[in-house]
Amino acid sequence: MINGASGGVGTFAVQIARALGGKTTAVCSTAAMELVRSLGANEVIDYTAEDVIDSGRTFDLVVNIGGLHSLRALRRTLTPRGTLAGVGGSQRGGLLGPGSVMTRGALLSPFVSQRLVSVAGKGNRPDLETLATMIDAGEVTPVIDRTYPLSEVPEAMRYQEEGHPKGNVVIDLEDGGA
Repeated sequence: MINGASGGVGTFAVQIARALGGKTTAVCSTAAMELVRSLGANEVIDYTAEDVIDSGRTFDLVVNIGGLHSLRALRRTLTPRGTLAGVGGSQRGGLLGPGSVMTRGALLSPFVSQRLVSVAGKGNRPDLETLATMIDAGEVTPVIDRTYPLSEVPEAMRYQEEGHPKGNVVIDLEDGGA
C-alpha cells in the first residue's frame, strides 16, 4: 500500500512498484484517483471516502508518505512480518517533531516482528542507474504538477505546502532567475 500515492514521491513509488511486478493499493484524494490509476496502481482508494488504515486490511509493505496516522494505526495495516517504510515527516508532531512517528518506529522495530524503517533520500549510483533505465524504458515517467521559475521559489513552496500537488513541483533554474 502506498499512502500518499499522488505526490512527487508517491507517483514514483506507484510506478516503480508496478515495474518491479508488485501489486499496489494506492491511497490518494478523489481529485488524484485517475492520475494514480493511470500510473498503474492495481487498486486506488479515496481516503476521503474510505479509511484504509482502520479498515482491517493488512499489507506486506506499507509506504507511508507524510500522513496523519499514528505509528500504532499504521502498524495495524501490516501483516505480522510486514514492513512499514516511512518517507518524509509525518504531519503528527508530538514531542519529537514531524518525524516522530518513524523515530518511534525505529526505536520499536528491534522489539517487534514487523520491520519499521524510515526512508531518507540517499542517492547512490546503482539505484539512480536503475531508475534511469526504468525511465528510458518508459516504465517510469516523472509526473510534473507545476513548474516555477527560480524567482518564484517562495510561491512554489507555498503551493507545495498549501495543497496536494499531483506529482512534482519543479524549479526551473534557467527561467526567471535574478
